[in-house]
Amino acid sequence: MNTIYIDSFEKYLKEIEEVTVPRPYFRGQAKRVSDGFVLVPSLGRPDFKVPKRLSDLFDFECRVLDTFANHVIGHVNHIPRNDWEMLALAQHHGLPTRFMDWTTNPLVALYFACRNAINGSDSAVYILTKPVKKYSDFLRYEENKHRDILPVGDSMTEKVHDFEEEDPYDEYELGSLSEKSDLDLAMMSNLQTMLRDAYESEKQSRDKSVAKSSELTKEEVASPFDISENIIYDPAHVSPRIRAQDGVLLACHRPLTPIDEDDYIEYVIEHKKDNHRKICKQLEQYGVFDKQLFPDLDGMAKWLKYKEFENGL
Repeated sequence: MNTIYIDSFEKYLKEIEEVTVPRPYFRGQAKRVSDGFVLVPSLGRPDFKVPKRLSDLFDFECRVLDTFANHVIGHVNHIPRNDWEMLALAQHHGLPTRFMDWTTNPLVALYFACRNAINGSDSAVYILTKPVKKYSDFLRYEENKHRDILPVGDSMTEKVHDFEEEDPYDEYELGSLSEKSDLDLAMMSNLQTMLRDAYESEKQSRDKSVAKSSELTKEEVASPFDISENIIYDPAHVSPRIRAQDGVLLACHRPLTPIDEDDYIEYVIEHKKDNHRKICKQLEQYGVFDKQLFPDLDGMAKWLKYKEFENGL
């Protein structure tokens, strides 16, 4: 494990600038891995009683999620479409899952490392260095299995064909009206109507296929319990907090096993010289503090408590 010691906000910024990971993900913790806060999802915490065999764990997770899903209706505005969205919702409301909270924002990770730091203890920020497949890449494979048409171009959101770019009837030259008999004109009119109807029908069919590919149902999307590698998932329709914190979820295919120490860098935020408090003050100047990261009354109260009652910043 590569460990770097941080004794100031400026030192942290300098070290982050030197990170060469193409797509870095950050996680801030009040305690280090070496202090027992291993990088494992909540499902894998030692104080929870869960099956240890993966096959039994799969059945256990499915049963728990089904129970949670049965109580969702009536409590949310958006009904999750598949197990990924349902599990993200469960994670947000405190249910132990195989998801781990990470962020794409290094300052947010630093906030969580320093804001909740325990007096006399070092905290840490962790950066994943091993490439992790994104959910969109995983979903692309699933979409191609269930769609009847192939995408054009590199973007999965690109329309399959842009029928508005050209006139679909150009190849059917109708000629001068003066040269056509009434019968010819009637036949041409019928042909034009048939072609237009066929075009509209094909366009609607393709539009439905494209729309369907972006709204795959539970049966059409592989479950997060079926993955064979870790996946980064960017949840939707869960909470404004996740957006404010640039949050992503790491779906762990072996949720009881901590992330290997060769797969991350550890930035230790030293507690000496009132370091955590100083960093929190500087983070607030950058707009990273409770009220911004928790855009609700809880966040406002937490920020006001910290500012006026705890530190008098």
